[in-house]
Amino acid sequence: MNKKTTKYENMKNYSDAKFRRVVGMRRKTFSRAIEILNKKYAEDHAGNVRNSGRKPKLNMEDKLVATMEYLREYRTLACIGASYDIDESNVQRIVKWVENALVKDGTFRLPGRGALVSGEYEVIQIDGSESPIERPKKTGNGTKNQ
Repeated sequence: MNKKTTKYENMKNYSDAKFRRVVGMRRKTFSRAIEILNKKYAEDHAGNVRNSGRKPKLNMEDKLVATMEYLREYRTLACIGASYDIDESNVQRIVKWVENALVKDGTFRLPGRGALVSGEYEVIQIDGSESPIERPKKTGNGTKNQ
């Protein structure tokens, strides 16, 4: 049986500049993030003596790459799930877990509102994607309520 290569394995041969352009962080930063995620994973599974359950489909590197794809490219969870052959609900759980693990560690964080007010940044981007659409409700006789 042939082992399926992961996205990260394909990126290992990229130049440092290309890796940064594709992933969104330098290799050194990426490696540090992986260390934090592996530590968090070990802490989360420390009490599991039997090692029961399925092995995760994605390795830690691919989980981080998938999270970066979601955050940087604004791809939908369904599209990311299709590229990794996993369900979009799994992608959502992975993204949430990776974000929380990195933020709780304290090494990675976004600037607070004070940094934006101080004029340190020139561009502010607001994400309005994946918002539910409000539509008029249908009444029992088939007409729409206005």
